[in-house]
Amino acid sequence: MTMPPKKMTTHERLCADYAGTGLTTGPHPLAYHRAAFRQAGLVSADDLTRLPNHHFVHVAGCVIARQRPGTAKGFVFLSLEDETGIANVIFTPDAFEQNRVVVSRSRFVCVEGPLQHQDGVIHIKAQRIVPLDITDIEIRSHNFH
Repeated sequence: MTMPPKKMTTHERLCADYAGTGLTTGPHPLAYHRAAFRQAGLVSADDLTRLPNHHFVHVAGCVIARQRPGTAKGFVFLSLEDETGIANVIFTPDAFEQNRVVVSRSRFVCVEGPLQHQDGVIHIKAQRIVPLDITDIEIRSHNFH
């Protein structure tokens, strides 16, 4: 008698999805942690649209893009994705230098700073960033183009 194939774990499915296509066909990796994030005071990308200008926020996300345009005078921009959307993050040159390794290498991060609504664009002016160790999934981001 042959045994039916063993069902993949959530982690195995996420790894296979990202390895094969660069995205997942199921819930976003952060969706599995949203309840704990909310309890810790972290907001989602979607929540940012309803919070006031200058409100201090904590967000978690998967780094999907890193940009350091030559015309931006040393400012660095991150795009963080969660299960609700994308949060834009700005690092001043000093903040980037203080956090260079985490900004440049971490796949999942937690960022803190004031929310800024400017000309219809919402972003977080990063004051602190820490790596977020929620999975070892290989995520490919677009970096410094």
